[in-house]
Amino acid sequence: MASPSPFVRSLSASPTPPSLFAFNLPRTRFAPKPLSAPRFTCQAGQTGFFTRLGRLIKEKTKSDVEKLFSGFSKTRDNLAVIDELLLYWNLADTDRVLDELEEALLVSDFGPRITIKIVESLRDDILAGKLKSGSEIKDALKKSVLDLLTKKGSKTALQLGFRKPAVVIIVGVNGGGKTTSLGKLAYKLKKEGAKVLMAAGDTFRAAASDQLEIWAERTGCEIVVAEGEKAKASSVLSQAVKRGKEQGFDIVLCDTSGRLHTNYSLMEELIACKKAVGKVVSGAPNEILLVLDGTTGLNMLPQAREFNEVVGISGLILTKLDGSARGGCVVSVVDELGIPVKFVGVGEGVEDLQPFDAEVFVNAIFS
Repeated sequence: MASPSPFVRSLSASPTPPSLFAFNLPRTRFAPKPLSAPRFTCQAGQTGFFTRLGRLIKEKTKSDVEKLFSGFSKTRDNLAVIDELLLYWNLADTDRVLDELEEALLVSDFGPRITIKIVESLRDDILAGKLKSGSEIKDALKKSVLDLLTKKGSKTALQLGFRKPAVVIIVGVNGGGKTTSLGKLAYKLKKEGAKVLMAAGDTFRAAASDQLEIWAERTGCEIVVAEGEKAKASSVLSQAVKRGKEQGFDIVLCDTSGRLHTNYSLMEELIACKKAVGKVVSGAPNEILLVLDGTTGLNMLPQAREFNEVVGISGLILTKLDGSARGGCVVSVVDELGIPVKFVGVGEGVEDLQPFDAEVFVNAIFS
């Protein structure tokens, strides 16, 4: 017997026209703070909006260097030994210095393959006379890391296509920060003028919808949630995308249930979610973003591989990097999987989900 279709209701931080399942959020004592005026406003039929939106969000990272700088402080502290090693470097100490540099990179989770590749490249350039001072060695080190990031993970801006609504699905294991990341992403998009609809597709965790509703109220976005325990995630996301299409939303952000990458049946559900939104909007989803907990370091790689094989990951969100000294895992993930990092979480604040910029990242960990 087929599962009953979910009753979908719409929650909004601002009044919306009445509809079959629509009602307004009750007023609370804490009204959401108004967002600052957007840099530009989206209008129906405005060409290139998504292209400019993705580019603008990425460019704004340049002005948030301080946030990223403080967010990677623990990784930077781990790598500070490199400056000490290179301060009094001389040719006779090359082997010792490079051995200690290798250890510093490994401790920061750059991974053995990348670390050996970087160190041996530096060794060859030193012995060939191309690098003659500690400062030149450090510059070469930074360039090596930057090259690794830009060659395999260059598409760091959101790729939202040209058809509205753009659909973004957020996936990941339990406790990685999916719902929080979705809320922070909605805040960024709304702040830049996009009309955002949230979809509470986490139908397993009882508190997930409540958590996302709080984010909807906080950001002034609307949300579609499921009534009842038996609603399928694919049905909820399909209903949300239909509503997004009918009511002129620019972007639909879809939350999903946390799942272990080793649980086959739950991973199959993601395939159903992907197919469901694709039936409503041709080419959807535009992005499938995998949220990974930065504190797990290189242990995140098996998760990323499995999710990528099942649904095809287009980008990564690395969270909790402010609490970790393992920032080198950013480089490892990009190099191993060839999937670009789109955002990094460097704090608890609503603006602490920062668009990833390789040059800013390298400067932040090798200051």
